Amino acid sequence: MSFMQALHTRWEQADSLVCVGLDPEPAKFPTQFTGDPDAVFNFCRAIVDATAPYVCSFKPQIAHFAALGAEDALQRLIAHIHAAHPGTPVILDSKRGDIGSTAQHYATEAFDRYGADAVTANPYLGRDSVQPFLDRADRGVVILCRTSNPGAGDLQDLVVSDNSRGGRPLYQHVAEKVARDWNGHGNCALVVGATWPEQLREVRAIVGDVPFLVPGVGAQGGDVEAVVTNAKTADGTGLVVSSSRAVLYASNGADFATAAANAAKALRDEINRHR
Repeated sequence: MSFMQALHTRWEQADSLVCVGLDPEPAKFPTQFTGDPDAVFNFCRAIVDATAPYVCSFKPQIAHFAALGAEDALQRLIAHIHAAHPGTPVILDSKRGDIGSTAQHYATEAFDRYGADAVTANPYLGRDSVQPFLDRADRGVVILCRTSNPGAGDLQDLVVSDNSRGGRPLYQHVAEKVARDWNGHGNCALVVGATWPEQLREVRAIVGDVPFLVPGVGAQGGDVEAVVTNAKTADGTGLVVSSSRAVLYASNGADFATAAANAAKALRDEINRHR
């Protein structure tokens, strides 16, 4: 099953647009993991198993694992998701983007080494930098468009002209380029932050039903109602709404997994109220 097929199936079966971001920070783990040499894997696995009924996908952030020398834990975690929760896709958040020959190795890393179903990618170097990802028709390519961070507008809002119309912000050019030219296999999605509801609406109008990965709810302050109202597709789906810290660290006690499940369920239910 391709990434897009799995995502659409999961939207329906789980009745959920929630994605739990897996960003391990051992300093925030409950004390029961103190001294555990495999704490990163064991903590993340517990979160996955507790929240799986309420999500459409999981999104491990590669830097959080790599900084801890925990790449093996990441590999085992993705394998565990596939084995224990089949049909729930995994988006590797690595924001790759490099010249074509290097990009090919990044695609091999994401899809063959780690077994991810999709990967986030940076379009700044142009099509050849993401082509090796696009060529994997069964995998997803989630391309940065209008990100959730405060400095996003430094470059993404720059007005760029073209030959057919007046100037438009760069992120709108990216959205149109991806939807019109890069999505030949139907495996593209876009990252559009929850902190920019007006831009969510504008990008949706440009790209039709292309899915959005939407970070920025929870700790970053994005408004769920504004996200759903501005960015859902006609059938009430089209969104992968990501929450990391608000779910992972809902409790630092022995009930951490139950608290995470409750947080994921609450977010699912809040999103569904506005669909």
